[in-house]
Amino acid sequence: MILKKEVVKLAEERIKELDNGNYLVDVTISAKNSIRVKIDNLNGGVSVKDCVSVSRNIEHNLDREQEDFELQVSSPGLDQPFMVMQQYVKNIGEQVSVTTQSNETLIGELVKASKKEISLRELKVEKNNTTKKKEQIENIHHLLMDEIRETKLIISF
Repeated sequence: MILKKEVVKLAEERIKELDNGNYLVDVTISAKNSIRVKIDNLNGGVSVKDCVSVSRNIEHNLDREQEDFELQVSSPGLDQPFMVMQQYVKNIGEQVSVTTQSNETLIGELVKASKKEISLRELKVEKNNTTKKKEQIENIHHLLMDEIRETKLIISF
Protein backbone atom coordinates (compact mmCIF):
# COMPACT_ATOMS: atom_id res chain seq x y z
CA MET A 1 0.00 0.00 0.00
CA ILE A 2 1.23 3.47 -0.87
CA LEU A 3 1.72 5.57 2.25
CA LYS A 4 0.10 8.99 2.52
CA LYS A 5 3.13 10.21 4.48
CA GLU A 6 5.38 9.43 1.51
CA VAL A 7 3.11 11.19 -1.00
CA VAL A 8 2.87 14.26 1.27
CA LYS A 9 6.67 14.37 1.57
CA LEU A 10 7.13 14.18 -2.22
CA ALA A 11 4.48 16.82 -2.90
CA GLU A 12 5.85 19.23 -0.28
CA GLU A 13 9.39 18.67 -1.55
CA ARG A 14 8.44 19.90 -5.05
CA ILE A 15 6.23 22.69 -3.72
CA LYS A 16 9.19 23.96 -1.70
CA GLU A 17 11.45 23.78 -4.77
CA LEU A 18 8.95 25.79 -6.86
CA ASP A 19 8.90 28.49 -4.13
CA ASN A 20 6.05 30.46 -5.72
CA GLY A 21 3.35 30.58 -3.07
CA ASN A 22 1.97 27.07 -3.59
CA TYR A 23 0.93 25.00 -0.59
CA LEU A 24 -0.47 21.53 0.00
CA VAL A 25 -4.18 21.39 0.80
CA ASP A 26 -4.95 17.68 0.94
CA VAL A 27 -3.79 14.20 -0.02
CA THR A 28 -6.13 11.22 -0.19
CA ILE A 29 -5.34 7.66 -1.21
CA SER A 30 -8.14 5.18 -1.87
CA ALA A 31 -7.98 1.46 -1.19
CA LYS A 32 -7.34 0.96 -4.93
CA ASN A 33 -4.33 3.34 -4.86
CA SER A 34 -6.10 6.27 -6.46
CA ILE A 35 -4.02 9.22 -5.23
CA ARG A 36 -5.59 12.69 -5.16
CA VAL A 37 -3.35 15.66 -4.34
CA LYS A 38 -4.80 19.15 -3.98
CA ILE A 39 -2.56 22.21 -4.03
CA ASP A 40 -3.36 25.92 -3.94
CA ASN A 41 -1.48 29.18 -4.26
CA LEU A 42 -1.45 32.18 -1.89
CA ASN A 43 -1.08 34.59 -4.82
CA GLY A 44 -3.97 33.36 -6.96
CA GLY A 45 -4.65 30.17 -8.83
CA VAL A 46 -2.46 27.15 -9.32
CA SER A 47 -0.95 26.76 -12.78
CA VAL A 48 -1.17 23.57 -14.81
CA LYS A 49 2.63 23.68 -14.98
CA ASP A 50 2.84 23.51 -11.17
CA CYS A 51 0.38 20.60 -11.02
CA VAL A 52 2.41 18.73 -13.64
CA SER A 53 5.64 19.41 -11.74
CA VAL A 54 4.23 18.09 -8.44
CA SER A 55 2.70 15.11 -10.25
CA ARG A 56 5.98 14.21 -11.92
CA ASN A 57 7.91 14.37 -8.66
CA ILE A 58 5.47 11.98 -7.02
CA GLU A 59 5.23 9.65 -10.03
CA HIS A 60 8.98 9.41 -10.57
CA ASN A 61 9.61 8.57 -6.92
CA LEU A 62 6.99 5.84 -6.53
CA ASP A 63 7.61 2.43 -8.06
CA ARG A 64 4.76 1.25 -10.32
CA GLU A 65 6.46 -2.14 -10.55
CA GLN A 66 6.02 -2.55 -6.82
CA GLU A 67 2.49 -1.16 -6.69
CA ASP A 68 0.41 0.41 -9.47
CA PHE A 69 -1.46 3.67 -8.80
CA GLU A 70 -3.54 6.40 -10.37
CA LEU A 71 -2.43 9.99 -9.66
CA GLN A 72 -4.29 13.28 -9.96
CA VAL A 73 -2.88 16.66 -8.87
CA SER A 74 -5.24 19.64 -9.00
CA SER A 75 -6.45 22.73 -7.21
CA PRO A 76 -9.18 22.22 -4.60
CA GLY A 77 -11.86 24.03 -6.59
CA LEU A 78 -13.70 27.23 -5.72
CA ASP A 79 -16.77 25.43 -4.40
CA GLN A 80 -14.88 23.26 -1.92
CA PRO A 81 -14.69 24.01 1.82
CA PHE A 82 -11.46 25.39 3.26
CA MET A 83 -9.22 22.65 4.63
CA VAL A 84 -6.03 24.43 5.75
CA MET A 85 -5.11 27.75 7.35
CA GLN A 86 -3.46 29.08 4.17
CA GLN A 87 -6.87 29.05 2.45
CA TYR A 88 -8.23 31.37 5.15
CA VAL A 89 -5.22 33.68 4.82
CA LYS A 90 -5.51 33.71 1.01
CA ASN A 91 -9.16 34.74 1.20
CA ILE A 92 -8.93 37.61 3.69
CA GLY A 93 -11.03 40.42 2.24
CA GLU A 94 -13.32 38.00 0.39
CA GLN A 95 -16.94 37.07 1.08
CA VAL A 96 -17.30 33.67 2.76
CA SER A 97 -20.02 31.50 4.18
CA VAL A 98 -19.25 29.98 7.57
CA THR A 99 -21.32 27.16 9.06
CA THR A 100 -20.80 26.65 12.78
CA GLN A 101 -20.94 23.39 14.71
CA SER A 102 -24.42 24.48 15.89
CA ASN A 103 -25.58 24.78 12.23
CA GLU A 104 -25.70 28.58 12.22
CA THR A 105 -24.63 30.06 8.88
CA LEU A 106 -22.90 33.44 8.77
CA ILE A 107 -22.06 35.28 5.57
CA GLY A 108 -19.62 38.14 5.46
CA GLU A 109 -16.16 39.42 4.70
CA LEU A 110 -13.29 37.44 6.15
CA VAL A 111 -11.24 40.15 7.88
CA LYS A 112 -8.81 38.15 10.02
CA ALA A 113 -7.59 34.58 10.33
CA SER A 114 -5.29 32.85 12.79
CA LYS A 115 -4.82 29.28 13.96
CA LYS A 116 -7.18 29.98 16.86
CA GLU A 117 -9.96 32.07 15.31
CA ILE A 118 -11.33 34.03 12.41
CA SER A 119 -13.10 37.39 12.29
CA LEU A 120 -16.03 37.90 9.96
CA ARG A 121 -17.61 41.28 9.09
CA GLU A 122 -21.31 40.83 8.50
CA LEU A 123 -23.32 43.69 6.96
CA LYS A 124 -27.11 43.72 7.32
CA VAL A 125 -29.64 46.24 6.11
CA GLU A 126 -32.33 46.90 8.71
CA LYS A 127 -35.19 49.37 8.89
CA ASN A 128 -34.87 51.95 11.67
CA ASN A 129 -38.20 51.98 13.54
CA THR A 130 -37.81 55.63 14.51
CA THR A 131 -36.77 57.18 11.19
CA LYS A 132 -38.33 54.47 8.97
CA LYS A 133 -35.14 54.55 6.87
CA LYS A 134 -33.00 51.57 6.04
CA GLU A 135 -29.65 51.47 7.83
CA GLN A 136 -26.63 49.30 7.31
CA ILE A 137 -25.64 47.48 10.49
CA GLU A 138 -22.12 46.03 10.81
CA ASN A 139 -21.42 43.08 13.09
CA ILE A 140 -17.98 41.59 13.66
CA HIS A 141 -18.11 37.91 14.59
CA HIS A 142 -15.11 36.25 16.22
CA LEU A 143 -15.29 32.50 15.73
CA LEU A 144 -12.95 29.96 17.26
CA MET A 145 -11.70 27.40 14.75
CA ASP A 146 -13.21 24.66 16.94
CA GLU A 147 -16.65 26.26 16.46
CA ILE A 148 -16.44 26.11 12.65
CA ARG A 149 -17.82 23.15 10.75
CA GLU A 150 -17.23 24.53 7.25
CA THR A 151 -16.08 27.68 5.48
CA LYS A 152 -16.60 28.26 1.76
CA LEU A 153 -15.75 31.12 -0.55
CA ILE A 154 -18.78 32.90 -1.99
CA ILE A 155 -18.32 33.04 -5.72
CA SER A 156 -19.65 36.19 -7.38
CA PHE A 157 -19.38 37.24 -11.00
